[in-house]
Amino acid sequence: MNEQELASLADRFRSMLRLAVFVSRRLDGDLELSTTQLSILTMCGNDGLRMGVIAGNLGVRVPSATEQVSRLERAGLLERHADPKDARAVVVRRTPRGDKTAAEVSRRRTARMVDVLETLEPAELEALRTALPVMDKINERLHSISNPKERIA
Repeated sequence: MNEQELASLADRFRSMLRLAVFVSRRLDGDLELSTTQLSILTMCGNDGLRMGVIAGNLGVRVPSATEQVSRLERAGLLERHADPKDARAVVVRRTPRGDKTAAEVSRRRTARMVDVLETLEPAELEALRTALPVMDKINERLHSISNPKERIA
C-alpha cells in the first residue's frame, strides 16, 4: 500500500472511530451519569488509575477530570487511595457500588451492541471478528506512542 492509500485508510479509520464514540455516547443518554462520568467509572476498575491518566484518557486537563471524579466520589461510586508506588500521588478506584454500576452499564451497552450485530450477515460478523485483533494492535500502538509509561484503561 502506498503512502496516499495509507493516509486515506487512516483518515477513514479515524472518522469511523470518531462516529463510534459519538454513537456510543448517545446510547447512554438515558442514564443519570454523563458520558464522561461513565467513561471515568469504566476506566477506574481493578487497580484504579492516577488522575493524570484519567485526564489523558479523556483528553482533558487534570482539573476537569478531578471535578468529575469528585462528583462520582460524592455519589459513592469512586474513592481515592494513596498510590502505593508514589506517596505524593492518588489512585482513583471504583467502590463496590461503582463496580455494580459499571457492570450494569457494560451489560446495557453489550445488549445494545448485540441488537446491532444481529442485523449483520454471517460474513460481516466474521469480518468483524477477524478485524478485532488488528484494531487491538492499533490501539496498543497508539497508546504506547502517546504514553508509554501507563497502561490502557
